[in-house]
Amino acid sequence: MSVPYISQAGEYPTGCEVVSTSMILKYYGYNISVDKFIDDYLESSFLEEVNGDLYGPNPNEAFVGDPRSVYSYGCYAPVIVNSLNKILGKEHCVKNTTGSGFNELIENYIDKEIPVLVWTSLNLLPTESGAEWYLRESGEKFQWISNEHCMVFVGYDKDKYYFNDPYEGNGVVGYDKKLVEKRFKELGDQSIVILNNKLMNRIY
Repeated sequence: MSVPYISQAGEYPTGCEVVSTSMILKYYGYNISVDKFIDDYLESSFLEEVNGDLYGPNPNEAFVGDPRSVYSYGCYAPVIVNSLNKILGKEHCVKNTTGSGFNELIENYIDKEIPVLVWTSLNLLPTESGAEWYLRESGEKFQWISNEHCMVFVGYDKDKYYFNDPYEGNGVVGYDKKLVEKRFKELGDQSIVILNNKLMNRIY
């Protein structure tokens, strides 16, 4: 699929989720800049130290930090779903497809020219145990998955899956299928699609 490409290099060092989402929005004709997305639609919150311990948000509820800062982390699918629900008009809706495997994503969306937002890792590097903090709401200790990354799934062939990868201006890149699926699973099989309401009613 020819999805408009945006790089996160320079301005949005930890903003892969919002930059990738902005690409899909442009694909559907929503002319919303990455900055507007961050400033007007993204729920975000910072880590803070209290008596020597770090406290912060649940990344399922808010972006941890600021996408414009290298010292930030990111967010998971529900945060982007909430942002998109503020943006999309009557013609479109967002669907959290977390838990769907790649075969299902291909059959239901890619083959129908519907791009998919997916969580993997930076350049498909191994994921690692990252920073820890206490969640403000529950007091539960949370551990970030280091090298977390978000891209737009746009196509496939016999050996590779293809993505609009915002990292370092990578452009459209192909990655080995088995490695993608491994990293995708390590990030909880998280994915999101934007659907045309009329099309959805015909398909589902």
